[in-house]
Amino acid sequence: MCDEIPPPADQFSAVTLSSSSTLQKARFSDRVRIRSILTRPDGGAGLAGQKVRISGWVKTGREQGKGSFAFLEVNDGSCPANLQVMVDASVSDLSKLVATGTCVTVEGCLKIPPEGKGTKQKVELSVVEVVDVGVVDTATYPIPKTKLTLERLREFPHLRARTNSISAIARIRHALAIATHTFFDEEGFLYIQTPIITTSDCEGAGEMFQVTTLINHTEKLERDLIENPPPTEADVEAARLVVKARGEAVAQLKAAKASKEEITASVSELNEAKVSLARTEERSRLKPGLPKVDGKIDYSQDFFGRQAFLTVSGQLQVETYACGLSDVYTFGPTFRAENSHTSRHLAEFWMVEPELAFADLEDDMNCAEAYVRYMCKWLLEKRYDDMELMAKNFDKGCIDRLKLVASTPFGRLTYTKAIELLEEAVAKGKKFENPVEWGIDLASEHERIEEMGLPVEPYEWYLDLRRYGTAKHSGFGLGFERMVLFATGMDNIRDVIPFPRYPGRADL
Repeated sequence: MCDEIPPPADQFSAVTLSSSSTLQKARFSDRVRIRSILTRPDGGAGLAGQKVRISGWVKTGREQGKGSFAFLEVNDGSCPANLQVMVDASVSDLSKLVATGTCVTVEGCLKIPPEGKGTKQKVELSVVEVVDVGVVDTATYPIPKTKLTLERLREFPHLRARTNSISAIARIRHALAIATHTFFDEEGFLYIQTPIITTSDCEGAGEMFQVTTLINHTEKLERDLIENPPPTEADVEAARLVVKARGEAVAQLKAAKASKEEITASVSELNEAKVSLARTEERSRLKPGLPKVDGKIDYSQDFFGRQAFLTVSGQLQVETYACGLSDVYTFGPTFRAENSHTSRHLAEFWMVEPELAFADLEDDMNCAEAYVRYMCKWLLEKRYDDMELMAKNFDKGCIDRLKLVASTPFGRLTYTKAIELLEEAVAKGKKFENPVEWGIDLASEHERIEEMGLPVEPYEWYLDLRRYGTAKHSGFGLGFERMVLFATGMDNIRDVIPFPRYPGRADL
């Protein structure tokens, strides 16, 4: 006999992960997440006898007993573990269920597997009804049972979330994002959504994606000029003569003291002629190519009336709110048009950038350390099962690394000392991609806007922060994908963001 799951206590009820024999459904669906079954302390054994509905994708399936029943390993993405599902041939056509990638919704009874069955799970689902099936064309489905390389999976960004590795990384990434918002909220920071489109080059790097409608406008104009050639000077002169003639006609009618109706009609024709002349003159001035003034592109005709870009950082904008709300942070996508194919670079990536008002460098370092340690602890508490998968498949030391960071105070040293340590390492045979010498990465020239030839006017608003009630403030930036790399031990940054953008690729 199967017992029905009792209804949730309120609209926000979630699944229960305790050792109680009661399993609650989520309010928004009648299905039970597999995570709520398998991540209990008893592995789900205490739920034996409960009737549940689960949905997910078949990882592996096999018919047994000469086709009398089948075992399916089903995963719904809520955790790395699969739920073993047993379907009798009397319940459904087994041939439609066993293919890898098939989507199923089934109802059944949770049961403790017979001893000696070889399964590690404490519970399995015996199906009494197959509610829905999303079949798979096995001849073309690109995600087989066998393991594909991560590089190969990048060719299927729309399907790779179904694999164990990418789904675990997605859950880890989600946990780190939630940890980020939770940490700053608990510390009294306000989340500020800074703009993606900006007129400021925050880092002075110049490697920015430009946002413009001029190209589309120019292409449309050039097609139009081909289909409808612009008026010639003779056409313009002819339109001027029409205006002149209409003007003379009005003057003659007035001189002859014609009726009001006649004069009004003539004036109307004159006005129409003037509008037509203006349009003809305007169109005659149209030229193919981008609009220019003094040999330079005229951005005053662009969508924003000035040059605009995709942001490389929200730091400048978030500082404006720090200078009014004290402690703030921004967390969003940033962009860099850097033609780099390394395993550490993306064209689109996410940055976490806090800004602390009335804070100095020491305060800033304290915040950064607390934040990183908080994220490490959060993963160990919330996503240990996913971290175990990463340790098994990619980096054996990733869990120990998180534990170390979470429990150990950070060492702090000056820039000069850091260079000295690197130089000592080089002397002992260590090789780096870039030469090590005092002054690298300081990029002091980036701090002199004028020396870079950047216009001052777009930054006047930033200078106002110094003119009007200036306050000491500090901040830092953390590349979110770099944190995911650090946590998981993955080698390539393209595998820790759902839809990687890099030179030559921008799928979906």
